Amino acid sequence: SLRLIGIEKDMDLPSIAVVGDQSSGKSSVLEALSGVGLPRGSGIVTRCPLELKLRKFKKGPWSGTISYCGHKETFYDPSMVDNLVRKAQNDLAGNTVGISDELVTLEISSPDVCDLTLIDLPGITRVPVQGQPDDIADQIKNLIQKYISKSETIILVVVPCNVDITTTEALRMAQHADPDGYRTLAILTKPDLIDKGAEIDVLNIVQGRVVPLSKGYIIVRCRGQSDINNKIPLDEAIDMEMEFFRNHRYFSSLLNDNKASTLCLTKKLTKELVDHIKKSLPHLTEQINARILGAREELKKYDQGPPLEEEEMGPFLINAKMTEMIEKYNEMHRGRELLTFSEFIKFEYVIHDHVAALQKPAMQTLKDVQGTVYSFLNVQLKMFRNKYFLNTSEIKEFIAMEHLVFTQDKVLQKKLEESDIHQMTGLERYENLHEDDMVLNSKGCALLDTRNLVPEKLALYYEVGDSSCYEMYSFIDSDSHNHSFTYYKNVNLHA
Repeated sequence: SLRLIGIEKDMDLPSIAVVGDQSSGKSSVLEALSGVGLPRGSGIVTRCPLELKLRKFKKGPWSGTISYCGHKETFYDPSMVDNLVRKAQNDLAGNTVGISDELVTLEISSPDVCDLTLIDLPGITRVPVQGQPDDIADQIKNLIQKYISKSETIILVVVPCNVDITTTEALRMAQHADPDGYRTLAILTKPDLIDKGAEIDVLNIVQGRVVPLSKGYIIVRCRGQSDINNKIPLDEAIDMEMEFFRNHRYFSSLLNDNKASTLCLTKKLTKELVDHIKKSLPHLTEQINARILGAREELKKYDQGPPLEEEEMGPFLINAKMTEMIEKYNEMHRGRELLTFSEFIKFEYVIHDHVAALQKPAMQTLKDVQGTVYSFLNVQLKMFRNKYFLNTSEIKEFIAMEHLVFTQDKVLQKKLEESDIHQMTGLERYENLHEDDMVLNSKGCALLDTRNLVPEKLALYYEVGDSSCYEMYSFIDSDSHNHSFTYYKNVNLHA
């Protein structure tokens, strides 16, 4: 339920990460759990983290949904899973042998699966093959570490029975991320491939006598490549697995101890995940409450939100943003100054930043206007022979002119006179001012420290450009006389 509302974007939720060396049998285990065929092959098959969400329905047809990077596709044929997952990986990691840390989510809803969420990670490799970057091994390890280092994650380590478990990189990484083994569960695969006489060694591993793990070990026998070549379906492979353990001389006891078979693995994973969620819920509650409190404190800064009335928008922006910016510039460019006297350079720095930010939207606006003119009014350049038409060089010239912080225009003087910005004695118009905004004169009277009025002064200066005069020109298409084009020439942009 928490995943459905997207809370995992803000905090880590309990999950199961599947880790294993290349060709350890990870894909076979996930196939057995999900009931669908996943990509197989030699080398790196899982090239992106694959989140496998299994949802059990009591009734209803099988359905699947794959989503990644804004793409989402729902389908109703289980045989499409292999191709769709490969396509997703190619889209994210390219049609090569590289990897990507972008997540692919595959959700399967069916009466035949258990409620479980697993994340399949790329298999660990040591030597890059042709076409892979030299640091592919480090890329994969860093990606795996990103998931298994989280305390909310159960680490599911897949290890073949026919290798020395103490030398596997997957188990070594799990031990590094989970030194006490409280979050690690190991799966032993390929029991039908072990050499005769090695069965006792495998039993010792399962019993935790070699590498102890608090969550223990489970041994499974999944579909191998020969089974796939013989087109043995997944449900039949499950029956064959049960028959294998029942009749095995050494491993039949493990079946009775619930330490063998995919069915035991499903029950074990479900129980472990449920228990892990129960332990995590109090911590999740604390995290959620802390974030809610933080959000409420942040909202208090904005009162009722931005005003809808135009005359109140300017003062709102001044209080919300410009004051903080001025304080930053004051700190960065502080120099020799007297109280109530602000350095001009601070004023100039702020204006430069504001004006520079105008160039990109101005260029884009010009491009949009020209496209509209040419496309919809079918106006040709020949219409403007000997006529003034704004271009990019002139926009750049206007921007450069605005960088000159200077004006003799009476508009600014008028705005200053109409505003509440005055150097005055007394507090009759500044009853709500903080004491830090005032100084005392020689007679002990309170005077306004005008440095705190820099935001208001900046806003007035910035508005001067909006009060520029415009001349309007109209042109008539000489060919048709039916279409007119009107534009405005800014004759006093630099006020």
